[in-house]
Amino acid sequence: MRCIIIDDKQLSTDKLKSFIERVPFLQLTKTFSDPFDGMHFIQENMVDLAFIDDDLPLLNGFELIKSLSVRVQVIFISSNPANAINGYELEAVDFLLKPIPFERFLKSVNKASRLQPGSSFPVTENEPVHNSNNYDFILVKTGYHTIRINFEDILYFEGLKDYVKIHIQGKFILTLNSLKKFEEVLPKERFVRVHKSFIVQFSKIDAIQNNRISICKSLIPIGDNYKTFFTQKTAAMNV
Repeated sequence: MRCIIIDDKQLSTDKLKSFIERVPFLQLTKTFSDPFDGMHFIQENMVDLAFIDDDLPLLNGFELIKSLSVRVQVIFISSNPANAINGYELEAVDFLLKPIPFERFLKSVNKASRLQPGSSFPVTENEPVHNSNNYDFILVKTGYHTIRINFEDILYFEGLKDYVKIHIQGKFILTLNSLKKFEEVLPKERFVRVHKSFIVQFSKIDAIQNNRISICKSLIPIGDNYKTFFTQKTAAMNV
């Protein structure tokens, strides 16, 4: 989704930019501190989603949307919860209050993705698409794309409520999913659930100490409910 930011506060713009960069299906086209420049850009260019601060100089975010002659999906950004009703009256996708948690941001953009015409992969249905016991990779839906991730590249999986962060060397992939779904399809000889929020790959473990696993400088806890099973699995590898 091609998106823009219209916000005269640099800190807020920088935070939104960092969030957008972490979501594979979002592409930041441009940022604006002047609402009139942003309004003109929307009128003249293809914009799928606009993040707009409600408190802009000379022309506030609500007035900006009312003045448009084209339709665009909007997520309003605000420091004032009392303004939420104005956003919803304009049929905004969402109204986010500062400071914005990343998890709350994700819910908003996923909602926008579901509303986007022509969305080929509804993010509400993300899941591994085959029984990985027959392959050395998984296919994962993220935004509009299905991507291949080789088992050899995976360090560990981290559950974040409705999302799973797949950690690979030097970066991560975020998908709307559950650890349970991954646990069902991942080969058990390679991957093990060690915590309610983590699945790790055996071959990537650097060290185990004090109920914690070290993988590429990340420390992962071993949950009490998984400790016995994990100990049994690792005992077979001890020499």
